[in-house]
Amino acid sequence: MALTQSESIKNHAAFIWSVADLLRGDYKQSEYGRVILPLTVLRRLDCVLEPTKAKVLETAKRLEGKVDNVEPVLCQVAGQQFFNTSPLDLRRLPDDPATIADNLRAYIAAFSESARDILEHFDFATHIDRLDRADLLYQVIGRFVDLDLHPDTVSNLEMGYLYEELIRRFSELSNETAGEHFTPREVIRLMVNLLFANDGDVLAKPGVKRTLFDPACGTGGMLSVAEDHLRLLNPQARLEVYGQELNPETYATCRADMMLKGQDASHIAYGNSFSEDGFDGETFDYLLANPPFGVEWKKVEKAVKDEAATRGFAGRFGAGLPRINDGSFLFLQHMIAKMKPAAQGGSRLAIVFNGSPLFTGAAGSGESEIRRWIIENDWLDAIVALPDQLFYNTGISTYFWIVTNRKTPERRGTVQLIDARECFVKMRKSLG
Repeated sequence: MALTQSESIKNHAAFIWSVADLLRGDYKQSEYGRVILPLTVLRRLDCVLEPTKAKVLETAKRLEGKVDNVEPVLCQVAGQQFFNTSPLDLRRLPDDPATIADNLRAYIAAFSESARDILEHFDFATHIDRLDRADLLYQVIGRFVDLDLHPDTVSNLEMGYLYEELIRRFSELSNETAGEHFTPREVIRLMVNLLFANDGDVLAKPGVKRTLFDPACGTGGMLSVAEDHLRLLNPQARLEVYGQELNPETYATCRADMMLKGQDASHIAYGNSFSEDGFDGETFDYLLANPPFGVEWKKVEKAVKDEAATRGFAGRFGAGLPRINDGSFLFLQHMIAKMKPAAQGGSRLAIVFNGSPLFTGAAGSGESEIRRWIIENDWLDAIVALPDQLFYNTGISTYFWIVTNRKTPERRGTVQLIDARECFVKMRKSLG
C-alpha cells in the first residue's frame, strides 16, 4: 500500500533524525542541525544531479578552456539551477574511509557557486573536520547514502515540507536562539491570512503571478507558509518569494529551502537589510516580516544616517530615525519603500512588533514622526493585539501592523484595532 505524502515525509524525517544518535556525546543537541541540515541539502543535490551527472562531466571536459563562463551551459545540461563537476558523489565517498574528508571537501568545491554558497554559509567545512576527528564522518555519510531523496521518490514540494519539518525540530531543540529565527507556524498562518485578506478573487484567477518579500526572512518560514496558502487557494497561481537574512546559518537554511523546492535561490540575499539592501530599487506586491524585537542598530548607524541625510524621502529613512536600541521602525520604513506605487496596483504588508513602536517616543521624536507620516498618508490599515506567550523565550505582548497603500474605499481614513489577546487555545506542552 502506497504511503500518503504526510507518512512519507514523516518517515524520511524520522530516518534523518536518527543520525542525531550518532552525534550524541560529540555534539550538543542544539548543534545537531548544523550537521544534519547541510547534509540533507547535499544528499538532495546529489540525488537530483545523478541522472545528468555523466553528461555534465562530458560537457565540462569538452568546453574546458574554450568558454569564458561555462556555468549557464552546465546548468542547462543539468536541468537545474546548479551542477557538480566532480566525478565523485556521496555514494562513492565511503569507499575509501581514509580519504573521506578530503574527498568530501573536493566534491563540495566542485559544485556551482549557487550550491556552494549555501554550504559555505552553513560553515560546513568546520563540521567536516570536527566529524572526521571524532571518527564520525564515515558513519554519518554512510547513513545519508542510504537515504533516497531522488525527485522520483520525493517531489520538490515534499522535499520542502521535509526540510521545514527538520528546521522545526532543530529550532525546538535550540531554545537559546529559537526566537531569533523561528516564528511559530500558527502566527505566520494568521499573518498570511490577514495579508491576503480581500484579495481572494484576484488571487484565484488562472495564471496569476505575485511577488512577496521578507527583509528578515530567517529560515524562510513566512515565505513557505505564504506559498502554501496561495497554492491551496489557487494551484495555478505563482508566488515568487524574495528575502534577506543577516545570520549566515539561517540564510543558508532559507536559501537551501528555496533551492530544494525549485524556487530561484538567488532571490534570497545575504546581509544587513539596512546597510546592504539586497533588492535596491525593487518593489513587491506583498511584504511581511517578524524582525527581532528591540535589536539595536548601532553597527549600521553611519550607513542609515547617511542615507536619511542625503536621500531623505527618496531613500528609505526620510520620515525619521528611531532610538538606537530598537530598529523596528527601520524595518517598517524599509518595507514601505518597497511597496509598489498605488498607480501600479499598490502593495500590502504585515509586520510583527512588540509594544515599543506603538508607544515609544514623545511628540517630535523619531518614532512619533514615523507614526505621524504613516497615519497622515493613510497607510495604516489595522493593528491586531495578539495573545502573549506566542513566541519562543518571551511572554511580551505582540502586535500585527497591517500597512497598505491600496485601501478599499470603505476603509479609507480609518484604522481598525482588533483585540485578539484572549483568542487562543493553550497547547498541552510548551515549545520553549
